[in-house]
Amino acid sequence: MTAGTGPLPDANPRVVTHVEHVMGTVVSFRVLPSDEAGLDHVGQLLAEACALLHRVDSVFSTWDARSPLSELRAGVRTIEQCPPAVAEVLEHCSTAKVWSNGWFDPWAMPGGIDPTGLVKGWAADGALAILRQPAVAAALVNAGGDVVGFGCPSPGARWRVGIRHPWRADAVACVVYLDGAVATSATYERGAHLIDPHTGKNRALAASATVCGPTLAMSDALATALGVGGDAVMAAIDALTGYEAYLIRPDGSEISTPGMPFAD
Repeated sequence: MTAGTGPLPDANPRVVTHVEHVMGTVVSFRVLPSDEAGLDHVGQLLAEACALLHRVDSVFSTWDARSPLSELRAGVRTIEQCPPAVAEVLEHCSTAKVWSNGWFDPWAMPGGIDPTGLVKGWAADGALAILRQPAVAAALVNAGGDVVGFGCPSPGARWRVGIRHPWRADAVACVVYLDGAVATSATYERGAHLIDPHTGKNRALAASATVCGPTLAMSDALATALGVGGDAVMAAIDALTGYEAYLIRPDGSEISTPGMPFAD
């Protein structure tokens, strides 16, 4: 999924940053230690989080013909012969398919089952979970533009995420507060890549589709569905507890669910 979100800059000098190239994208971290003692532990936590991302990549890569997912797609392995993470991710995919009324459907992708639209967010959720330690007061994981985090960048402040404008690369369409995860699906970076699961063909009924929710795995999947189905998916997301959506249509008109956390 092509994302167009990103945390806005903060001026806190205590924030530790790291960039990791993995899963065919760039994953960046911002970590605020709880105190000076916590700073000593942040490096090890970041190393563990990055190791997790690389393990996920080795299991779910569709480019590596020897990965468990590729061998599952080729019929060389069964789900039972794959690492347990594969069954866990596919269970989340099944939930996302139901929640999106079938607009997110990894089983309908060309070439075989492809959970790419969810697994990157799922991996980022796992990386963030590693950072949830007493040594860390706040953290963000930005996986190719899809963001998940916890805590506050400074006392009395909230993390804010800018949603890139679909036709103006140097501008944001809006800014939202982060309370969990924010994911955006669009075609302005990778071109036409969204697949309509009902037809198997490229289709996008959104110039930009953003979903906020408690986990990046589900926000990622639902944003993918919203990017493909447009208005047809808005009502489905509006009916979900804890998830909000913001859609910019191809004609430039906009719509959002009532609780979308737009920043002032």
